[in-house]
Amino acid sequence: MAVSEQPIGIDELLERVRLALDRVTPQEAYDARETGGLLVDIRYAALRERDGLIPGALVVERNELEWRLDPLGSHRAPEATGHDLRIVVICNEGYASSLAAASLRQLGLRHATDLVGGFQAWRAAGLPVVV
Repeated sequence: MAVSEQPIGIDELLERVRLALDRVTPQEAYDARETGGLLVDIRYAALRERDGLIPGALVVERNELEWRLDPLGSHRAPEATGHDLRIVVICNEGYASSLAAASLRQLGLRHATDLVGGFQAWRAAGLPVVV
């Protein structure tokens, strides 16, 4: 941070980050998966155990996300096939996923975004969940 910059709070950071994202609705996330996009569930284990999983979503703990999705990384997941991959990051309610998607964009994953409302919105929309 430059000396003249003032610190910002998390709410302002989140607002700034979201300006650069083309956030998606649950139905748009579902459609992205159906057309070759990658849904990435970053919720922690207790939430996945409590609420279930989205079929076909790649589960990646938040602290491993960048290493697993960087197409150039030595620890990448097989699903991390290239920088043009459409990635929809999903957290529980759609907050942490925005920050995570912004981080992926910094790695050159220009189509990374997140799900508005997170897993809870997905489930409320009646989309598939495996319990």
